[in-house]
Formats: sequence, C-alpha cells, structure tokens
Amino acid sequence: MFELKDDWQFELPERYFTLEDYEGGTARWCPGCGDLAVLTAVQKILRDAQMPPENTVCVSGIGCSSRFPHYMKTYGFHGLHGRPLPVACGIKSRRPELDVWVATGDGDCCSIGTGHWLHAVRYNMDMVVMLFDNSVYGLTKKQTSPTSPKGMETNTHPKGAWLPPLDPLAAMLGFTNTSFVAQTVDWNPAHLQATLHAAWQHEGLGFVRILQRCPQFTATVYEDLQKDPSKLLLLTGEGQPRLEPSVARLFPNQRAHLVGDLAGARALAGAADGVPIGVLFRDPSRPRYEEFTAMGLRMSAEQKLAALSRELDRFAV
Repeated sequence: MFELKDDWQFELPERYFTLEDYEGGTARWCPGCGDLAVLTAVQKILRDAQMPPENTVCVSGIGCSSRFPHYMKTYGFHGLHGRPLPVACGIKSRRPELDVWVATGDGDCCSIGTGHWLHAVRYNMDMVVMLFDNSVYGLTKKQTSPTSPKGMETNTHPKGAWLPPLDPLAAMLGFTNTSFVAQTVDWNPAHLQATLHAAWQHEGLGFVRILQRCPQFTATVYEDLQKDPSKLLLLTGEGQPRLEPSVARLFPNQRAHLVGDLAGARALAGAADGVPIGVLFRDPSRPRYEEFTAMGLRMSAEQKLAALSRELDRFAV
C-alpha cells in the first residue's frame, strides 16, 4: 500500500456548503425577471462565505420580489404587505447572531411600508435590505407604484402617472441614522453581487436599491440604461464594490466618490449626468439598536423573575 506524505495531507471542513445548500423551491418568476439575478447573487455570497443555512433568515412582505424566502433553503418569513422590516427588526432584536436579509419591492417598501422603512433605517440593525425597484406593482398586474416615472401608462393611470416618482436614494439620505446606501442594476451580475456583498459586510442596515427589470409590465423603463452604459455613473474609490477591470471597463462614465461624504451622496442621488451605481454613503459609526435590545438575552428564568419583582416593588405603597 502507498502512504501519503505528511505535506500532502489536508483537513476537510466538517461541513462544506455548495449553491444547492441555499437553493429552495423552483423560482416561479417570469423568464427574464431581474429577481432571478438577485437570488443567485445572494446564494453565491452565502456560499462563498460558507454561511450555515440555519443561521440565515430571509424576510419579505408582499409582491413578486417577496417570494424570495420561498426560493432560499434557509429560514424565512413571508409576511404582510409593507411589514417585512418590523418582522426583520423583531428577529434581529431577539436573535442578533442571525444573518438577516430583507426582500421588499417599491410598492411594499415605499408605499404601505414607508413608516416602517423610516424607523427601521433609524434603528440601523445589522441586516441587508434589498429594494427591488421595477417601478410598478407587478404581482397585481401593472398599477402605478411610488417610483413609476411620470407619464408611464398603467392600469390605474391609463393616461400616464400624474406625479413625479419618489426617489428612494434621496429619501434614504434624508432619514435619521442612515448608515449605508447603495444602488446597483440586475443586468450586471458582477456589480450586483459585489454591491450586495458590501452591504452584507457593513455593520448596520445595508440598504441597496436594485434597478430591476419586469419583462411583463416595465420592460422599457431601464432599456436606455441597458443599451447605453454611459448613462450609468460608476462610483469608484475606497469603500466601493470590488470589480474586476474587465467589468469596470463596461462603464465609460466613472467618478471617484468618498463614501463618508453625505452631502456628496445627496448630490449624486439627484445627478443629471448619470444614474449612480455603487455605494453612495457609508458610516459604520452610527448606533445600532440591536446592541440595546440584546441586553438581558442570556438571563435565566430566575434572573428575569427577580428583575421583574424588583421593578414591581418600586410601585409598592
């Protein structure tokens, strides 16, 4: 029998995860839907980091994108319309060690869920919030959403949307305690994955707006950006998503940006010379609410009862 030399031997990890370990049910999104690219990007991030599936939770509200938890072989919560963020914050407050991902749409987040959106950003709990923005209510078949472009014809506005669209980036950069704001596109998988990875590494609420195609109802909304990459503004510099040179060359319009410059980020959100993609703002020093809600989690039942009795004693007369 042949014997291996010591320097040829290596230790196999006790558990090694492949993409299949994160793949849940078969995705039922329409062919060509941008949601498919986001799903694959998240699965690759978890695979590359070897995150145990049982330590990951995907939370969503209602909408096409909110079927996301069904397609992940992790823990998941498919909640009510506009309510994924309070559910995610509740999970994080009691189980801060879990890896939390939130999938929400432009209607789910920016309309019925706006109040929860604002306060979740202020809480700044450590999670990734992915805003799938296709500028329409797709699941309910083409109604105007808060981000629908002015003039876009929908079933609720057949002569065109009347109002200018809400800008999720500008809104985020005006909320109290915002700590991470980024934007990416679903049709460039490399930039999409790198941006989500940067949000995932951030300690705090990592908000990523994803310009996401709906082939059924808003196939032309981002068509000009796809056909002419010069209309996109690739943000470069320290703290930006790491891209291979071959990917970065796809974007002729590039600009160096300091991720800690809030005023600069706000200017970028309304830039007229290109749609910015990359990290607009990042401040890891912002307080995180789960640092407070986690207090007392490891107390025994006896300790909790004793603490409760002490509090009740304060009201004795």
